[in-house]
Amino acid sequence: MAGSESLCLAVFAPAGKEEGSGRSRDSVCSGSSCSKYFLFPSPFKKQGGGRPPAGAGHTPLAGPRCPREPGLSRRRAAQRGRRARPGMDRETRAFAESHFRRLRGRPAGAVGATAGRVDFIESPDSFSYADFFKGYLLPNVPCVFSSAFTERWGSRRRWVTPDGKPDFEHLLRNYGDVVVPVANCGVQEYNSNPKEHMLLRDYISYWKDYIQGGYSSPRGCLYLKDWHLCRDSSAEDVFTLPVYFSSDWLNEYWDALDVDDYRFIYMGPTGTWSPFHADIFRSFSWSVNICGRKKWFFFPPGQEEALRDCHGGLPYDVTSPALLDSRLYPMRKHCSPPLELTQEAGEMVFVPSGWHHQVHNLEDTISINHNWVNGCNLANMWHFLQQELRAVQQEVSEWRDTMPDWHHHCQVIMRSCSGINFEEFYHFLKIIAERRLLLLAKGMGPGTMEGGAGTGLGPQQAAFDVSRVTEVLASVVAHPDFQRLDTSVFSPQPEELLQQLEEVVATAASL
Repeated sequence: MAGSESLCLAVFAPAGKEEGSGRSRDSVCSGSSCSKYFLFPSPFKKQGGGRPPAGAGHTPLAGPRCPREPGLSRRRAAQRGRRARPGMDRETRAFAESHFRRLRGRPAGAVGATAGRVDFIESPDSFSYADFFKGYLLPNVPCVFSSAFTERWGSRRRWVTPDGKPDFEHLLRNYGDVVVPVANCGVQEYNSNPKEHMLLRDYISYWKDYIQGGYSSPRGCLYLKDWHLCRDSSAEDVFTLPVYFSSDWLNEYWDALDVDDYRFIYMGPTGTWSPFHADIFRSFSWSVNICGRKKWFFFPPGQEEALRDCHGGLPYDVTSPALLDSRLYPMRKHCSPPLELTQEAGEMVFVPSGWHHQVHNLEDTISINHNWVNGCNLANMWHFLQQELRAVQQEVSEWRDTMPDWHHHCQVIMRSCSGINFEEFYHFLKIIAERRLLLLAKGMGPGTMEGGAGTGLGPQQAAFDVSRVTEVLASVVAHPDFQRLDTSVFSPQPEELLQQLEEVVATAASL
C-alpha cells in the first residue's frame, strides 16, 4: 500500500498499496513441514551466521528435508482436524473486548512480537479463525501461512507454468488488452516511483525482453503494481478469500458504494521492489505469491522513528548504505534490525497494522495483495487520520488567521494527500455500523452471510464490530475538528448514531 509518509493520494479511492513488509526467513524443517524464520545480515547491525546452505529451501507444496535449527517458531493448534470456519464465538469476542478495554482507546502496537522470529502456519486443518484472531490479529504481529492454504486457487493453477514461472501466454489470452498501472523501480519520486499505464500485452512484451536482456533494459526496471483485476466481474476464478481475512471493512465499504476496491495484482521480473512504507490508513494487508519469491523487511510500529534522517524524513530504501552515515541518520543506532522474511511461491504473508516494510522480488513474481481494516485496527486508522490532519494544519498554520474557512481547507488538503478526511471517515463508520445493526436486528445465525458474499462471520462478530465502531465514533464526535464540520445534512446525525450504537452495545452484552 502506498506509504502515507510521502505520497499524496488524489481521493479516498484505492490508490494502491505497497506490499507488506517483513523479515527474512529461510526454510528449515522437521519432517515434511517447514518452519523458517531468521534474521539475515542487514545494514543496521553486524550479525554472525547467514543463510542455510544452498538447497535448504523448499518447493511449493513439498517441504524440504533438512535439519531443524534453533530460533524457529512453528505454530501448531491445540486441536487437530479443525479446518477454519468463518465465525467469532462468544469466548473470542469476550477475549477481544477485554483486550480493547485494556488499551483504553490507544492504537494497537505490536504485542508479543519476538525479535528475529515469525510464526509459520503449516496446515489449514489445524488452524482456526479464533487462532488467528487471538494469536496474530489482536496482538498485531506478522505470520506466514504455508502454500497449502492457497493450493486450490485458480490463479495458482492457470497463471503458472509447470516449472513455476509466470504463464505469459495464459495472461495474454485472457487479459492482454487490459490497461494496467506500471511503476519504474529505477526512478525515485519522493519516497515512491513514477507510474504510467499500458496494455498488459505491452508490459509482458517488455518483461520478456527484460529477461532476454539479462534482466536489464534501457526502459528501466518496470513493475506492474496495483492492478484492480477484481473490479472485472468477468474475471476467472483467481482466488478464494481466506476466512482469516474475511472481516474486511475497507472492501465491504467500497463494494457497498460499488465504486472501487483495495484488491490488487502485482507482477514483475527479478529485481522489482516496493520502497519503504507503511500501508494506507494503517490498514492490515495480506499478500500471496502466485509464483516467485519475495524478500521482506519488517519494522514494528515505532521503529521507523529511529530511521528518520536529519531532516525528519523516512528512508526510501532501508538497505541503502547511506543509512550507516550517522550524520544523515543520527538515530539509526537506536533501531533494531529488521525482521526479514523470504516468502516462497504459494505462501501468504499477514502484514500487521502500522508495520513499515520494504519488499523485493527475488524471482519473476506474481502476487495478490489486499488491504483491509476492521475492528482490530480501526483505532489505528483513526489515530493515523488525526496525525495527518495535525500535519496539514502545521504546514498551513501561517494562513490560519487570514484564510477564510481555514479548517475546511485543511480537511480538503488532508483528503487530497491522505485519501480521506474526517467527513468521509464518519460515512465509512456509518455504513459499517448500519450493516451490523441490520444483521443483529435480523438475529442472524452463525451460518448466515454478513456484509457481502463470503464473509459469514455471524452475530458475535457483528456485536464485536458494533462495540469497536462505538468506541471510535465516540472519539470522532468529541474531536474539535469534527465538531467544526457542517453535519446538518448527515443522516442520521452523528450524535444520534452514537446513541443508537451505545444502546445496542448494552443490549448485546448478553448475546
